[in-house]
Amino acid sequence: MPKAIQKHTIPFNSVTEKLPKHLHKFIVQQPYEEYTAQNQAVWRYVMRLNISALKQIAHKSYSSGLKKTGIDEETIPKMEGMNRILKDIGWAAVAVDGFIPPNAFMEFQAYNVLVISSDIRTIDHINYTPAPDIIHEAAGHAPIIANPEYSEYLRRLGEIGCKAISSPKDDEMYEAIRLLSILKENPNSTKTEILEATQAVNSLQEEMGGLSEMAKIRNLHWWTVEYGLIGTLENPKLYGAGLLSSIEESQLCLKKEVKKIPYSIEAAEVNFDITNTQPQLFVIPNFASLSFVLEKFANTMAIRTGGLEGLKKLIVSKKLGTIELSTGIQVSGIFNNVLDSNNTPIYFQTNSLTALSVNGTELIGHGTEHHPSGFGSPVGKLEGINIAIEDMSPKDLEVYGIVEGKTTRLNFEGGIKVEGEIITGKRDLQGKIILITFKNCRVTHFETVLFDPSWGVYDMAIGKDICSAFAGPADSNSFEDIYAISETKTAKIIYSDKEQQLHKLYEIVKNNRIQKIVDFDSLTAVFKEVKSNYPSEWLILLELYELVYDKDLYLMNGIHEQLLKLKQNKHFTKLITDGLDLIIKK
Repeated sequence: MPKAIQKHTIPFNSVTEKLPKHLHKFIVQQPYEEYTAQNQAVWRYVMRLNISALKQIAHKSYSSGLKKTGIDEETIPKMEGMNRILKDIGWAAVAVDGFIPPNAFMEFQAYNVLVISSDIRTIDHINYTPAPDIIHEAAGHAPIIANPEYSEYLRRLGEIGCKAISSPKDDEMYEAIRLLSILKENPNSTKTEILEATQAVNSLQEEMGGLSEMAKIRNLHWWTVEYGLIGTLENPKLYGAGLLSSIEESQLCLKKEVKKIPYSIEAAEVNFDITNTQPQLFVIPNFASLSFVLEKFANTMAIRTGGLEGLKKLIVSKKLGTIELSTGIQVSGIFNNVLDSNNTPIYFQTNSLTALSVNGTELIGHGTEHHPSGFGSPVGKLEGINIAIEDMSPKDLEVYGIVEGKTTRLNFEGGIKVEGEIITGKRDLQGKIILITFKNCRVTHFETVLFDPSWGVYDMAIGKDICSAFAGPADSNSFEDIYAISETKTAKIIYSDKEQQLHKLYEIVKNNRIQKIVDFDSLTAVFKEVKSNYPSEWLILLELYELVYDKDLYLMNGIHEQLLKLKQNKHFTKLITDGLDLIIKK
């Protein structure tokens, strides 16, 4: 697959140009010229079959959305063409290399940008693919976002989801699933490779333990955006992209064997298996209910609850995160320690590059170059004083010795002591003090030294409590690298000489259809070669049959006879039957 490319080589539009720079590295150039004629035939088969079948079982937004988003059944869409149309509904699309990290995926969504895997499923996985592909992303996701209510839910899900705190196990699972999906979709993979990757995913699933915020919000995403049903339990319609893009699951999902459950916040606790069909699905009564459940779930997240538990989640994650104190000052870094008293945080520490911000904008002079090794600060009130530092008037500050140029000793509840000479303080626009800088400062917790005067100046963030904790930085410009790109790359499929010749035969058939001039001699030659050298190739026969249907009875009957033989193989029976039905109906 092509490597990620820089912004100046990507045709950005009014939507994508708003993407923060740290997301640009995931964007790749859509390798349109690498799609084979067989790839185009796979797209055409799936799309024609789905459009025909989904008219009756998909939400009404699907059919109208296809037109609004610039997707047709004949050819794989070009990203540039989609974007020209998508921008009219406030969205855009970019190509990426397979699965990207969950927080990054969500952040793209928060900016109204669909990430579309530039790969397309192979003919062997025409019914269903475990890997993200352009059929799933473009033809599954894009049409429904034309519905304004659903569109806003998708954006809001991304906005909240990108702040969800993950665990190290989530990262392991992401890499394991990414590898498995790549191997399963690549025909050059060995059975041993796939088996080992499958076992790795299964082992991780057994070891996951309690679900992180990211795991829960991914569950909500899966049971709505990917596999959601809408309407009544007795007669639901499809709106999830996984269902809309899968020939197999779009039919199976409505059967009684698949349990239908009213959608609620409980869906966050229900895990899924990306490699298998789903045993149960959740049904919403309308798109408005999606946002209701999302807000209910967001109220349980650390971004809204903060506190000791929120900070502990960040420590467990071992990843870049942010806490916001009650004054509004935000500390972004990798948190490694918290001291608490009576289940209340009294001191926190980072051990990495750290930046301080207010309202998502880095404080001047307090970027990572000023805090290269970490940051620590007390939280809470001073011992024996009812009024918090942040609420003190200038007179109060003077009474308690919190004055520039004065050496002071601050005893915080829980045993934290700060002793030093105050250099200066920073205030917000309302005049509330948010940061105090000391020199010759010592910070202790009983006998433990937390900061020594020899370490330089000490910056103390002001806040009586932690009101928010979330993944990622407060200001994305504070850090050069927020998300890591997986070292596991999608492998470019290597085609044998025989396969390349087959693709040339597909090309001949495609050109006949596009030019609307049926060359019976060339099509007869194609049929003979397929019959002799590619006896299990069924899709090109359907393409041929469509072209000569009711035009050349001799050739038509020969192709039909070969298709009937192939139908005896249970793997091809439904595929061929459905394809023939499409041709006859047309």
